[in-house]
Amino acid sequence: MSELTTVARPYAQAAFDFAVESTDIAKWQEMLVFAAEVAKNDAMHELLTGAVAPEKLAELFNNVCADQLNTQGQNFIKVLAENNRLAALPEISVLFNQLKAEHDKEIDVDVTSAVELSDEQKTNMGAALEKRFARKVKLNCNVDPELVAGVIIKAGDTVIDGSLNSKLNRLSDALQA
Repeated sequence: MSELTTVARPYAQAAFDFAVESTDIAKWQEMLVFAAEVAKNDAMHELLTGAVAPEKLAELFNNVCADQLNTQGQNFIKVLAENNRLAALPEISVLFNQLKAEHDKEIDVDVTSAVELSDEQKTNMGAALEKRFARKVKLNCNVDPELVAGVIIKAGDTVIDGSLNSKLNRLSDALQA
């Protein structure tokens, strides 16, 4: 997977740079999400991994995407086909979305709690996290009854574990030391 990310990164960066330059980030995001879904299709995936000429593959891919891609999007597909990188489209789309979130100063935060959070708790937590990360926060809330109490917050590489299980484990370690 990391090899695919390495292959996809320069293409995602180039697409993002072009989208910023043309002030059409939302359209590019939409095009890449659609193209990634097409690339994930089983029948298309067979073609992408088969021995089809790049020109024919690009033409076929662009025909399938039809009106979903503008001229620049179709040219991007041609470049990917010429370099045998169409299979990397799902990863390119993911990386593009990350670049967009960074550009928009947004961050996705996964919050796992023992019980369903109220709207007031979500609002308060969102405000506190926005202050901490200095970004707009999008909360993705999940419930895991095995936590017993508390929450686990994951934002990128940052993990804040305020669950009862974690506190009990730390207490146990301290008592055994």
